[in-house]
Amino acid sequence: MQIRIHYRRLFLFLLIFPLSLSVHAQGRNKQYLEYINTYKGIAVEEMIKYKIPASITLAQGLLESGAGRSKLATRSNNHFGIKCGSSWRGKTVRHDDDARNECFRAYKNSKESYEDHSKFLANGARYAFLFKLPITDYKGWARGLKKAGYATDPSYASRLITIIEDYELYKYDRVGKKSKDNKSGRSNSTATSAIVNPHQVFLSNDLAYIVARNGDTFESLGKEFSISWRKLVKYNDLHKEYTLADGDIIYLKEKKSKANKKHTVHIVKDGDSMHSISQMYGMKMKQLYKMNKKDADYVPEVGQRLRLR
Repeated sequence: MQIRIHYRRLFLFLLIFPLSLSVHAQGRNKQYLEYINTYKGIAVEEMIKYKIPASITLAQGLLESGAGRSKLATRSNNHFGIKCGSSWRGKTVRHDDDARNECFRAYKNSKESYEDHSKFLANGARYAFLFKLPITDYKGWARGLKKAGYATDPSYASRLITIIEDYELYKYDRVGKKSKDNKSGRSNSTATSAIVNPHQVFLSNDLAYIVARNGDTFESLGKEFSISWRKLVKYNDLHKEYTLADGDIIYLKEKKSKANKKHTVHIVKDGDSMHSISQMYGMKMKQLYKMNKKDADYVPEVGQRLRLR
């Protein structure tokens, strides 16, 4: 069985099948929802690298940047209000904050801001105690950031917690829950630095996945993401002898029994297989067969409709 999916098709997939945040989205701040949808993938990627809860990263980005609409964010791509500091050697910008005309860091793009935020926390001695907390303890992280002096606002922790709970950002933290480093609570920055070209992490059906490249193996991906290679094989309905191909979608967590609520039916296209369809929607292949009352010998034909829920 083959799951080769070219990047062009992947990008089309990301445009057509965006992650649904929640059925409770009605009544929420539209700008917040747009910001979360834009940056959730980067937040999860940073979490896997540095063991900082994605919920905390997103909530801080929302709060500090006004959902990406503050002057610092729009003019300097600074989403976290990080000031220059004596160690900063990059570009700077002046902005009024606690005092007039203070020095803040400026970035080429938003992703660079997210990466620097992770390094700022991981390398800061005053934040070291936070990495002893479980990656799902967003309340502990929020209170710890305030205690460490990240912000002067006395209600900073409660504001972060409120954002996380109102927008259910805590669900993104589950991706990193099984990391081997969670038990020790230490940053994995040393291991990360050894990865010359780490994979970008995407989300589908609330599940993290990466796109395989030439030369990837289950063992190399397992080492990069601190996941058993055998689990990767199982999560993706494959067998241990399978050779990964450029463009394969590989989930980092067990797939779900059905697709996202937005996707109820799939119209079979040329080149589709039951496996590629199950990967596209982040659902278990055996459930796809069962839901459509098909046996293991079934081969989908172009134009057929397959239930996803």
